[in-house]
Amino acid sequence: MRIALIGFGNVGQGVAQLLRDHGAAYRAQSGADIRITAVVTRSRGSLFRPDGLDPAALLTAMAAGGLAHYPEQAGLQRTVDLYQLGVGADVDVWVEATPSDLTNADEALGRCMRAANHKKHIVTANKGMLVLGYRALMDWASEVGSRVLFEATVMAGTPSIRLAQEALAGCTIQRVRGIVNGTTNYMLTEMEAGRTYDEALAEAQRLGYAETDPTADVDGLDAAYKLVILSNALFGKAPPLAQMSVSGIRGLTNADIAQAAAEGMRWKLIAEATPEGASVGLMKLPLTHPLASVSGSQNAITYTTDLLGDVTLVGVGAGGLPTGYGIVSDLLGLHRLGLA
Repeated sequence: MRIALIGFGNVGQGVAQLLRDHGAAYRAQSGADIRITAVVTRSRGSLFRPDGLDPAALLTAMAAGGLAHYPEQAGLQRTVDLYQLGVGADVDVWVEATPSDLTNADEALGRCMRAANHKKHIVTANKGMLVLGYRALMDWASEVGSRVLFEATVMAGTPSIRLAQEALAGCTIQRVRGIVNGTTNYMLTEMEAGRTYDEALAEAQRLGYAETDPTADVDGLDAAYKLVILSNALFGKAPPLAQMSVSGIRGLTNADIAQAAAEGMRWKLIAEATPEGASVGLMKLPLTHPLASVSGSQNAITYTTDLLGDVTLVGVGAGGLPTGYGIVSDLLGLHRLGLA
């Protein structure tokens, strides 16, 4: 299976690290021979080699400052034409690992649709592209016979999408409710331990859980983006973001948390969707509720089904390596289906 990695930041490098460390095991266990034939970045160089690039050498080059440090190999090209890459025959799977843009996804969407049109399957970690263009991409892929997989967009490598679409395929999912933003969950856990909101945010930023501008996390927007993807995947439709009730954790005080604890309750930022609509907001849950016990930066999701009742999945929801694993799990899924 020959893949093109478009974007080689933390997520793309997570894919390379997994192939470096576990590629032989993947081949032995499943017969999947995943080879990186192209890596494209916006500012740190690009490489193409039809016979495959060495994951270890790619990582070493990036640690040294960029792909210009990748060693010479027979057949290596250091200039990559994205158009030619998308239409050429040396790539089986187009992996879109570029940063999400929630204002304009036309560039990423256009690349993926062009690649799909030329018989390449798409694996993506780019949330923005799916939030803004899910239906357009899925309809186009269906028309041209390509598969689009996106496990890495929700809960990183924890198989939230696969659980719903495969393991629960015989059930009707009536509702999804989850903690899908690790930054705010970490902050709520820290506030329950006695930190103020500002202290918890500063610590989340120090640990790399929160950006310098934490707005998308603390105001519930990141959770809303993931909820749009989940709603489309589960129910075939999603409300526009402007029509969703979305709020975050600003304004929650330590007194509010103490009062909830006295009631045997705990505050969590919950993303919830049904076929009728979706919302993100703070919710007080009984301590016995499965989502109430999810602490730190972990994520969790509960699917309410007609046959099994509530099914809850808990796991890591962010990070370069876990998100890279989400991409690799989709690549292995394509191999199991005999598609690549």
